[in-house]
Amino acid sequence: MTGAAALMSAPAAAMAARGGDSLLDRARRIAARPYQPAPGALPPPFANLDYDAYRGIRPIRGRAANLPVGPGYEADLLPPGLYFPDPVRIEIADGDGFREIPFSPDLFSYQPRYFGDIPDTAPGAGFSGLRLRHPLNSPEVMDEVMVVQGASYFRAIGQAMVYGLSARAVALGTGGPEPEEFPRFTHLRLHAPDDGAIRLEGVIDSPSLAGHLDLNLQPGQDTRMQVAATILPRREISDIGIAPLTSMYLKGPMRAAVSDDFRPRVHDSDVLFIENGAGERLWRPIVNPARVETASFVDDGPRSFGLFQSARRFEDFEDTEARYHHRPAAVVRPSGDWGRGSVMLVEIPTDTEFMDNIAAFWRPEQPLSAGSEHRFAYDLDWTMRGPDANADIRILQSRSGREHDRPATRRFVIDLTGVPDGLAPEISATGGARISGTGMFPLPHDQAMRVTFLMTPDGARAADLRMQLRDASGRASGPVWLHRWTPARDGGV
Repeated sequence: MTGAAALMSAPAAAMAARGGDSLLDRARRIAARPYQPAPGALPPPFANLDYDAYRGIRPIRGRAANLPVGPGYEADLLPPGLYFPDPVRIEIADGDGFREIPFSPDLFSYQPRYFGDIPDTAPGAGFSGLRLRHPLNSPEVMDEVMVVQGASYFRAIGQAMVYGLSARAVALGTGGPEPEEFPRFTHLRLHAPDDGAIRLEGVIDSPSLAGHLDLNLQPGQDTRMQVAATILPRREISDIGIAPLTSMYLKGPMRAAVSDDFRPRVHDSDVLFIENGAGERLWRPIVNPARVETASFVDDGPRSFGLFQSARRFEDFEDTEARYHHRPAAVVRPSGDWGRGSVMLVEIPTDTEFMDNIAAFWRPEQPLSAGSEHRFAYDLDWTMRGPDANADIRILQSRSGREHDRPATRRFVIDLTGVPDGLAPEISATGGARISGTGMFPLPHDQAMRVTFLMTPDGARAADLRMQLRDASGRASGPVWLHRWTPARDGGV
């Protein structure tokens, strides 16, 4: 293997050895031949469905729902339609081998409100993915724990969580000038559970690459995954995203005026947190910008990166239906040395909470050459824990707002744990923006402190802000706070 490849972690390798026939060789064969696109338009009854009609198709228990996979696990097979037209071949462990589930319209029920007569066959259609069930919160209930559906997307939850952000096997061209390419799963294989964990393999295909995903899932209070993604480029690829996470951010206290409704926050994630190879802890609040923004955090051997939901009270969101306060964070921890590259953050403007507009991923410094093979292994945790949870000094929140008596100036507020004795903030801005009015003081309750400052653009079209606490000797203390300021949609600060 070539490039910034990492060895699979030992537990994942052990699972692979016990799993039997791998799909990796199939992915290699696919990569060696020209890309074959998926079939064309879906046939009835799956064609031209709106959201409500698609929800009116339900897998039937014992046919496509609650299929036994092994002790503690069941699978639901998902219908095509709406955003999910491409067929996925699905195999489930059966004795010493695997059983492919043939697709048929009669595996599903259909709400008469949206459907008439259902044809016996649907040529060219296939399953769009699967949903995995496990007794996550109660021994008597087979809760959803993971869904794999759409392109190479998958998402998971732990105990007392609701679905939020997603992961992908790979990203291509995200945030770039050209249209994004979405590699898709063409084949999924569920292995029998082993010691409470379960393994999923997937073959990935797209015009630019083929690939293989090997995922070992351990549900629990935090649901943990061990992942190995093998990338097989058909062309040289410089715009790849490894271990990509996809989320939604509409509004929050960094710029609440983006959306005028009763809720103070609307987001699945609000912070990108990075532990880089140099030992720095970087806290980057997410925003809903006026234009597409791409930030690059150059690194050598990253320790972790993740998209976090830092607010955890109902009062932070005031949303009884979406339950944003129960949505998980997702944290990537590379196994082995991924070498030089960058953690990338892409923020896309949106005026709705129904669009995933945030992406974070790793991009190797060197392009992946055509005909090469690259393996990236990592742990992926789905958790309710906040970033930097065990640190002595950690960031609690950050906010900003226009300074009303200075129309061209914006105030930033950063709250941290600890007391300010012997510490001072070091604040900088790029692009010619001016920093003034810096202050630091204890907050009235708990052991917490506040850093505040003013930023005046002075003609800057964008400014990267950085705050780091330092002690009397100049030594860095606590995490690094980062933010990219850009003009608001009305042109103001």
